[in-house]
Amino acid sequence: MDSNHFNDFNNSQVAGLPGHLKKFIVEQHYDHYTPVDHAIWRYVMRQNYSYLKDIAYYPYIPGLQAAGLSIEKIPHLQEMNDALGKIGWGAVTVDGFIPPAAFMEYQAYRVLVIAADIRQLEHIEYTPAPDIIHESAGHAPIIADPDYHQYLSYFGSIGAKAIFSAKDFQLYEAIRKLSILKEMPDANPKTIRKAEEKVESCQKNLGDPSEMALLSRLHWWTVEYGLIGTLENPKIYGAGLLSSIGESASCMSPSVKKLWYTLDAINYPFDITKPQPQLFVTPSFQNLIDVLEQFANTMAFRRGGHEGLLKAINCKSVCTAVYSSGLQISGIFTDILSDSQILSWIKTTGPTALAYNHKQLTGHDKCYHQNGFSSPVGRLKDYKKPLEDFSSTELKNIGVEIGQTTDLYFLSGIHVHGTIKNIEQQKEKVILISFLNCTVKSDKGEILFEPNWGVYDMAVGEKISSVFCGAADKDSFEEITFISKTITHHPVYDDKAKQYHKLFQIIRDCREKHTNYEQIPFVWNELKKNFKNDWLCALEIIELLEQHNLLPEIAGEIRANLEQKTKNESDKTKLIYDGFHLIKNPVFN
Repeated sequence: MDSNHFNDFNNSQVAGLPGHLKKFIVEQHYDHYTPVDHAIWRYVMRQNYSYLKDIAYYPYIPGLQAAGLSIEKIPHLQEMNDALGKIGWGAVTVDGFIPPAAFMEYQAYRVLVIAADIRQLEHIEYTPAPDIIHESAGHAPIIADPDYHQYLSYFGSIGAKAIFSAKDFQLYEAIRKLSILKEMPDANPKTIRKAEEKVESCQKNLGDPSEMALLSRLHWWTVEYGLIGTLENPKIYGAGLLSSIGESASCMSPSVKKLWYTLDAINYPFDITKPQPQLFVTPSFQNLIDVLEQFANTMAFRRGGHEGLLKAINCKSVCTAVYSSGLQISGIFTDILSDSQILSWIKTTGPTALAYNHKQLTGHDKCYHQNGFSSPVGRLKDYKKPLEDFSSTELKNIGVEIGQTTDLYFLSGIHVHGTIKNIEQQKEKVILISFLNCTVKSDKGEILFEPNWGVYDMAVGEKISSVFCGAADKDSFEEITFISKTITHHPVYDDKAKQYHKLFQIIRDCREKHTNYEQIPFVWNELKKNFKNDWLCALEIIELLEQHNLLPEIAGEIRANLEQKTKNESDKTKLIYDGFHLIKNPVFN
């Protein structure tokens, strides 16, 4: 979305999104939803309420209302933002799957990411592609729970720092492509199978799962497919279950194992295209936070050091290493020197920027450091105090003074020789020393920097205290946001499809305006003549006729027709009988 035309819906959370996240936002185009789309929403939402009112963790209708949702029609993003704004959240629409890191960061900003599209009628029970039913009807209604939305935003803040691997991106793109293909009504079965094989291949060849891959599992088994309560009588809170009228029922079967939710859940990978063989039950939302905290303590953003830098190198994308002085180095890390896992040298290749407290340092953007950055890590030899903690007097005593030529010997054996050009300090910490005519050598005599390479900017810090994914100052770095080239499928409707849409609109108008019932025989005749595969519009007609005791002969004919469909078309049997159940047990928003 063009930032010049960015619509924040008068919602402070949406307005506060940084530029690199705004790039994923697309317009909702509410007028593009067809009468069939609204009927799909209504059918799924009524089925959800009918079933979930007994097994969902939260009161379903109040939850919907708190999120600005209605059972009767697809939600408008403005209405959702008006409601969510009251509890400190917002919502935006995106094009299908977005990268996990971006998704997590939206959560950290307390903004729900909602796929703008809605599932096709052929996939009314379950769609592998994100859609507005899953995102808004699944995620939004539970947001009002303060304990849960604290977990969700905290998860986002942790997830935004998670380091991924290059193979994670390959898997993300493969899953996105498969989900789009499966939602296309005319997709070639061979093409789908090929896409499935690509996903399977990516999953088998991930190697050791990255931080993001493991966090994605925790997200899946909680936010998407979580249960809460006891193993014997759990309640649903996961959005994937709440938005799937098929799996929300089948998941309670004894054939689906129920396990206590612990950190062990990271050892359970998932397949988005299949029902889950096991689910995890948490006794409380606080337990979710406790488990997340356990995992966060293993992550590079908290541990830093040798291990964190190796993860960054494996990522092959922009990461940030934070020196203990507070200096942040953002770039693509390609090499380190270490002894017994104690870092002595770090190196980036290509555009690199330096920052402090997530604000880029003046004169140290990625254009200035376009060829990379390298620097020692550790203490100076013969000094117990870290160089970052030296006072101005102590710096002068060792020859670190502007205009002076000096030699710095590190415990690691690295030797820096040059003339001091500048000393950068922040909050009484020395963070950066710049040299002219500088030579840097390793303990083995290897040349790490030569005078003819220009000014040498040496980062100062005893250790690398944190390593995380992405740039420290993302917008100043102008990080290239990974946006998939695989575009979601948007159906083009022919004249027959448009006529089918009109029939749904006539029935909706009859239901909402309580008039024009005389058009119902026309609609039914059109369905019999031209749309023999229909079942949903027929169900809406019966609902209307039996509710108002109208046209009993036509109502009987439609019911008999649908009963016959349950015998001849097994894929529609459950859908039709569930529809009959709702006619007997109506749902009111």
